[in-house]
Amino acid sequence: MSTQPVVAAVDGSDDSLRALEWALDAAHRREAPLRVAHVRQYALWGRPDAAPAGLPTTEDDPVLALVRDRLEGRAGLPAVDFAALDGAPGVVLPELGSTAQLLVLGSRGRGGFTSLLLGSNSLAAARDAECPVVVVPRPGRDTGTPAEGAGAGTGIVVGVNVDAPDEATLAFAFREAALRGGGLHVLAAYPWPPQTWMLPGEMPAPQIDRSAVEHETRVLADGFLAPHHARHPEVTAEIRVLPGDAAGHLVAASQDAGLVVLGRHRRRLLAPARMMGSVTQAVLLHAASPVAVVPPAPPEETAPEQGRGSSARRS
Repeated sequence: MSTQPVVAAVDGSDDSLRALEWALDAAHRREAPLRVAHVRQYALWGRPDAAPAGLPTTEDDPVLALVRDRLEGRAGLPAVDFAALDGAPGVVLPELGSTAQLLVLGSRGRGGFTSLLLGSNSLAAARDAECPVVVVPRPGRDTGTPAEGAGAGTGIVVGVNVDAPDEATLAFAFREAALRGGGLHVLAAYPWPPQTWMLPGEMPAPQIDRSAVEHETRVLADGFLAPHHARHPEVTAEIRVLPGDAAGHLVAASQDAGLVVLGRHRRRLLAPARMMGSVTQAVLLHAASPVAVVPPAPPEETAPEQGRGSSARRS
């Protein structure tokens, strides 16, 4: 059993209760404890270093009481503990990732506009947490595009950027596929048609062979997956090499997937703030399945030849 918990962030909304169910299943598969956390936001006039008096304790927090009632009498539950925390959710939720192996939350909480596809707290957690973050969307989200057979209802879809693959993202995807006993669908997109710019007087570039680009992309993807295949021989991985927009392909694949796994940009010297990446953010906004956002491996854990970046091709 892992000593690090799976953390489910709840606020009493239907979205957070769906995330709770996902987190329960994840904790069971990992043989890990579950921590149910409710972050009680400061009043707008409150100071972040001084919580208002009279806030309920963990025992009488109404949101946690709702969860206790929901779980009461269930068989086969993992070890569950509860945490009532005070502060700004966009700050406190990412901090929970420092002691968790997985943070799970709904795509939206109680606040915000009804039409929002992704709440600010979910976005902050996915961008800033030190552990992988799973965002569970509302059911019935229509991606507007056919899945092209990429998913299988419970299968794992992972995006790989062959220009800058991230080992942490691939490792998470293979482990998740092994835990679920399902297949892994690897999507590698290449830009097509290629964008070219010419200055006045320049000659046009030679015509690019699309089949050669597709073949090279597949060969590179195969090479990046090889060490993960060796560690998880029970996982069957299918590589699909597709032209065009990576985000669009991943959103389409999410229609029939159990989980889409993506990486997060690594911090750079001239851009030290954590960044999500345009592909990851687009998939979070529009995917029909839960989406796991995996922080990049620390530099010392990344081989020099792997370079920097994340697992999905980003623009």
